Amino acid sequence: MSKTLVIGASGQIGQLITKTLVETEEDARALVRDKSKLDDLKDSDLEIVEADLEGDFSQAFDGIDNVIFVAGSGGSTGADKTLLIDLWAAKKAVDYAKAANVKQFIMVSSIGADDPEAIESDIKPYLVAKHMADQYLMASGVPFTIVRPGPLTNDEGQGKITIKRPNSREEMAIPRADVAKSVLFILSKDDLNGKIFELFGGTYDVDNVLV
Repeated sequence: MSKTLVIGASGQIGQLITKTLVETEEDARALVRDKSKLDDLKDSDLEIVEADLEGDFSQAFDGIDNVIFVAGSGGSTGADKTLLIDLWAAKKAVDYAKAANVKQFIMVSSIGADDPEAIESDIKPYLVAKHMADQYLMASGVPFTIVRPGPLTNDEGQGKITIKRPNSREEMAIPRADVAKSVLFILSKDDLNGKIFELFGGTYDVDNVLV
């Protein structure tokens, strides 16, 4: 059985992914800065590694086959943390993954990371960080899949998405639960390496769209 490392397992999407892996009895390791944030999973067989993404977290990659990077600095931090987490920690994760010869690296990025210059907003530093992290992963030689969801909501997941970019920003929104489901579907496949998907709320089943 392959083993999956979830980086950013205490975040909202990260918790959804980690919980599902535990419920389906997949072999998983959660990387968090504070393991108390996963107290609801403490009675499971989940392996939890505490580490600061601003430091050395290479030990978390021992025996790992798949990596899901869903960490982020959060909307309340400044450009400094965005640089250190969304870019530099992602870069280090790619390096560690390459050294560990992982078979699959799934990067949860963002809509707009393909062309940060096209969007004038306060989140431009975040999009630049995501863009550079994506580019680094793509050039690394590590088998990868990148997902770039639209604006995230806490609406109940429907398991329905589209990968065709809508015309309006309002239509680009997607529940975090559906992003998590999409990532888990990609994890279950071995033929999506090298692909980049934009994800939005839609009307199509995840397994019929991500091909």
